[in-house]
Amino acid sequence: MDAENAASEISAVTADWSRERCGLFAWQPGRQLLRSIRWYQAVCKKPRVVRIFGKPVTILLHRFWSVVSGADIPLNSQIGGGLLLPHPNGVVIHPQATIGPNCLLFQQVTLGADLQGAIPVIGGHVDIGAGAKVIGGARIGDHVRIGANAVVLCDVPSGCSAVGVPARVIPKKGGCG
Repeated sequence: MDAENAASEISAVTADWSRERCGLFAWQPGRQLLRSIRWYQAVCKKPRVVRIFGKPVTILLHRFWSVVSGADIPLNSQIGGGLLLPHPNGVVIHPQATIGPNCLLFQQVTLGADLQGAIPVIGGHVDIGAGAKVIGGARIGDHVRIGANAVVLCDVPSGCSAVGVPARVIPKKGGCG
């Protein structure tokens, strides 16, 4: 099986939670940071007594793993399951940005608002290369690849790639979508 076929088998809809699983004694700051965010969000849905004691603990865990990993991912982020952060250093995500399931973010990725306050929406199974920026109300479709150091300011249809500064959309051989 070649790499392109393997990548197309990753779902853009159903989260693969095994991608976020932490090893028992493995040093995985990105996965630990995601775990602390998931725990916080779970505690917030519990009864008041659990929230009173659970929130401070999960907030401390989140702050610890944020410092260790060097990433700025807010506790209330809307992140689909199966997110991979192999090198979380410098990752910055706007609190209102939405990330679909089974995405991959490398180091120094920024998902941020523009001057009008528009927020990006990332689809399912999107791979974002190191140093890439997705700014403003850009809508990124499913199964998209964004190249390293690209600055995405416009929508990217499903199945396409985006590269360059500012990013230009490159259709797959069969076309985007």
